[in-house]
Amino acid sequence: MSPKLARPIARPIGLCAALTAPALIVRLSGVHPAAALSLAAFGTAVVAASFLLAWGAEAARLDIAGPLAIAILAVIAVLPEYAVDLYFSYTAGHNPDYVQYAAANMTGSNRLLLGLGWPVVVIISLWVASRRSGRGVRELVLQSGYRTELGFLFAASIAAFLIPLSGQISLVLGFALLGFFVFYLWKASRAEASEPELVGPAARIGGLSRRPRRLLVAGLFVFAAAVIVASAEPFAESLISTGTQLGIDRFLLVQWVAPLASEAPEFIVAILFAVHGRGSDAIGTLISSKVSQWTLLVGSRQVEEFALTAGQTLLGVAALLTLRFPRWLAFTLLGLFAVQYALPGQGARYLLCAIYGGIALVALIRNRRYILPALTAPFRSPPGPSLAETPLGPEIERIDQDDEAGRLSGRRSGRTGPAARRPAARTRC
Repeated sequence: MSPKLARPIARPIGLCAALTAPALIVRLSGVHPAAALSLAAFGTAVVAASFLLAWGAEAARLDIAGPLAIAILAVIAVLPEYAVDLYFSYTAGHNPDYVQYAAANMTGSNRLLLGLGWPVVVIISLWVASRRSGRGVRELVLQSGYRTELGFLFAASIAAFLIPLSGQISLVLGFALLGFFVFYLWKASRAEASEPELVGPAARIGGLSRRPRRLLVAGLFVFAAAVIVASAEPFAESLISTGTQLGIDRFLLVQWVAPLASEAPEFIVAILFAVHGRGSDAIGTLISSKVSQWTLLVGSRQVEEFALTAGQTLLGVAALLTLRFPRWLAFTLLGLFAVQYALPGQGARYLLCAIYGGIALVALIRNRRYILPALTAPFRSPPGPSLAETPLGPEIERIDQDDEAGRLSGRRSGRTGPAARRPAARTRC
């Protein structure tokens, strides 16, 4: 490896590794600092390790192909979030008080992804498209291949309503959702492989020769996974202790702070895609994660939390059945998500459930002719290459100056997660 190439790679990796050091020292030494300090140390370690995992998973696309890549990279990408939630779920087995925290982390991560992630990347994408085209752009138009992924999410969101209706998560439902996720991976594994186009630190890692690249990627996986596993328990416990000491609702703290830490790298990557005019990759990255979360990460504080999360998901899917992500939907999702912070009470939760459900019902009625095609899309063979094989590939979008409608056209070259590979989304004026 040349010194010139080594320096750009070493800097971001070295910075993330350094940020994990305080947590590792605390963990290995057995010291028990104040809850707030512990939360800061282990939260920072989880975020830093998440970035290392993301870069390693991105670069691994050059060496892992087919179904194996789908399975391995899908799990790697969400390891930080699953580690925290699995700790809460495991502890709930002998301490019933922790049942609510497992539910809090799961519902919070789902609502954060759809209520904040989707709208932000779409708003940024539309703003970038408007600047490039010189005219207002009102919606992001998705290609037909996205219907398969929306079909998975649609079916999972309908099944999820069984949780608030029954007041429990049965083993049958849990295994059914897990099986649905496995089917999702199998569907993705049938896609035609494509040469990944890497960006940022992942591109620098990918530029190494084969042997050093593989050793570095393996090292990143092992180190980041070890940090996350070591940090999951103290991070989760420090969240609860900090809430107790500061008089903050512990449920809400677990619901929002933990997902922010685990989702941060994915959000940042999606926002960078959007800023660079890669709106299709940006929203596709987060839609893929939503499918994974809503099938694999369902394991309660209260019934209304699951009802609210299911209602929000149903609204997102119902409005996207036409394969268009309009500006009004982005602002609606963002506004309703913000209201959840201002009105955390049980009555407010049920009111928001009704609002989400009412808007979703209107969207379903309006888009009723797209419901059956969406629900059957996961079980049909795509007409062409439709499912991307690996995570976080860039998309190159450009303004077509000859297009009289001033649309943003693009070319897709890859995507995050076990998600559909499709032509680029375009934006409409």
